[in-house]
Amino acid sequence: MNQLTIRGFDDELAHRIRQLASREGISLNRAVLKLLRRGAGLGERKGDSDTVGSSLDHLIGTWTHQEAVEMERALEDLSYIDDAMWK
Repeated sequence: MNQLTIRGFDDELAHRIRQLASREGISLNRAVLKLLRRGAGLGERKGDSDTVGSSLDHLIGTWTHQEAVEMERALEDLSYIDDAMWK
């Protein structure tokens, strides 16, 4: 069983998680897992608007090598950890 710590979620998301847990009579952990699975397209309701879908699948594998390099360069700053968020 894997364990993951999530930091930085806002009050609105915490409220939605608590609502789901209360409505379905499940733990907060199960509610979060349910929402994560649904968002990843793994839940029982794959047609929901908040589901990660396949609408961009036609773009997979269409970049040139140069376009991929440029994208990785543009995203480079996102790979750094913000130490302030972990305090």
